[in-house]
Order: sequence, then structure tokens, then C-alpha cells
Amino acid sequence: MIKSTSHVLSVAALLALPVLAGAPATAAPAAPAPHRLSLSEAVEALPLAAESRQGYVRTAFKHWGDADHDRCSTRAEVLIAESRTKPVIEGKCKVSSGTWYSYYDGQTVTDPKALDIDHMTPLAEAWDSGASQWSPARREDYANDLGAETSLVAVTAKSNRSKADQDPAQWLPPLADARCTYAADWTATKLRWGLTADKAEVAALEKLAQGCGQQQVEYVKAPEDTASV
Repeated sequence: MIKSTSHVLSVAALLALPVLAGAPATAAPAAPAPHRLSLSEAVEALPLAAESRQGYVRTAFKHWGDADHDRCSTRAEVLIAESRTKPVIEGKCKVSSGTWYSYYDGQTVTDPKALDIDHMTPLAEAWDSGASQWSPARREDYANDLGAETSLVAVTAKSNRSKADQDPAQWLPPLADARCTYAADWTATKLRWGLTADKAEVAALEKLAQGCGQQQVEYVKAPEDTASV
């Protein structure tokens, strides 16, 4: 996870602080409560807007960094988190084996080289849907979002490359049983980051939602963009 930095008092400064008898410890701020909606409600909540890819380059999103400086890249962090068995990690956080389930196509994989880490809403689609107006720092946060399980997912390279930068009006997982989960994860990611959706995309998601019963969408809003564009 991405860790925020803070100023740390030296040991000497700490010892010099007065001790207040009976003073209550300062509680850590509570994590924001997640929003929970039905899939139909979540799709309805998506801001509607036309898309534009003008000016997009993939390098606008710096990704697979190591924000917490633990030597594990974002890719490695996802592989470690999603392995269904204890992964084998070598050297400077190289994940060499494990067991992963690619839910797009129902394949079980033990070789991480056969996996891609998919941005649930692809980088180009994010750009089309509002990220073109973000600061570089926010785009980097988006591309390395370890704060939500739905943002990044380990899937077979074949399924990821079949998807490419397409939205649900253009591509859905080949495994039919995965499509309700996929629609929920897609919608959660867009709502988390305040991204818009176009008419064809919304129509496809609405059609999916009709057949997805009680499928729920859960998300926490990403931090606001405080950097200069």
C-alpha cells in the first residue's frame, strides 16, 4: 500500500516533551466507510460525458513503481496479494511462482510470467474519462492503486491483451460467469476515481445489471487531487 510520509521527532525531542498524566492517546483517523450500492444504482451514479483521447500517451501514467519503498513494485504487490498459495519471492521481491486464478477466463496459472496486471479501467479509458485533466501525480496514484482490490487484477496475458483499452460496450470477459463481477469492478473503479462514462458504456452496463440479480458495488472515493496540473 502507498504510505504517506510524516515528520518524525528525534528521540531527544520526544524525551523533552512534557508528560501529561491521564492524557488520552490520540486515536488514528478512522478509515472512510465504503459506499455500497446495487449494480444498477452504481451504474446510474456514473457521470455521463462524451470521451476524448486527444493528447493521450501511455507514459502520462507512471506505473509499476514502489511507492512504499519496500522493494516490491506494484506488479509484485498484486501478485503477492492475489496468489492463492504462498508465493515464492526471490531476491529483490521477484515473484517466481504461486497460484493465481484469472477470473476473466477461468484459468489457473502458476507461472507469473503468464500473467498481466490489468488496470480494471484501462489507462487510455481513464484518460478519455477525465484523467486528462489530472495532475501527473494523481495519474501515477491511479496507475498504482493498491488501495482498492478492484483497481488492479492479475489475469492471463491473453485475456488482458484481448481486452486492451476497450470498455464494456466493446469487450467483456470470455467467461460468462465473470461478467457481473467485472461490471461491478469496472463501475466501482470509475466511481472511486470520479471518472465519467459515455452513453454506449452506460447502456452496456445497464444491460448487464439487469441480469446480475443482487450484485453489489462497493468503493471508497480516492483522495482528492491536491497537486498542480
